[in-house]
Amino acid sequence: MELKEVGLNVGKRRVGLLMRINGIKPVCTRKHKVTTDSHHRLGVAANWLDGNFAADGPNRDLHSRRVVGWAVSDRMKKDLAIRALDMGARLRNPPWGCIFHSDRGSQYCSYEYQKKLQAYGLHPSMSGKGNCYDNSAVETFSESLKGEIIWRQSWPTRRQAAAAIFQYINRFYNSRRRHSYLGGISPLAFKAKVA
Repeated sequence: MELKEVGLNVGKRRVGLLMRINGIKPVCTRKHKVTTDSHHRLGVAANWLDGNFAADGPNRDLHSRRVVGWAVSDRMKKDLAIRALDMGARLRNPPWGCIFHSDRGSQYCSYEYQKKLQAYGLHPSMSGKGNCYDNSAVETFSESLKGEIIWRQSWPTRRQAAAAIFQYINRFYNSRRRHSYLGGISPLAFKAKVA
């Protein structure tokens, strides 16, 4: 799409050939590592999203594919999830009753996290048991983040890694990266288009 936009009418095979000739290799995905701790006795919310990822306007689920809240840590605990939730809520100020969808991880089911959702007026929704497709938008972002930045290099410090992730999300993923769901345009172009 990028090449066609600048007037170079080429297909996937031609791009593949040119990549091989120039020694450019795609980054392959790695073996999936399960990070969700769903073996707990905490309460689980109903699946209100139920695989419907369509959105007809801002502050609706998955409208622009922008990442609005995120946090970095060496451990996946509830405070990490709460920091990401706080960031997203401050940035978007979602209207009362918006659905907040997640997997069944213990951090999302924790009392503290559910209390935060309630304080923001967000309606919890959780993926069906063992169904990764119910949370496919987040899983897709996670794979993009890993394939496009995390697996490509290493950083001497966690602070440098966090800075690289910040730049990836804010300067590339949310502004320039094309999304097939948005018709092959970036979230920034999509925002301008629907405004």
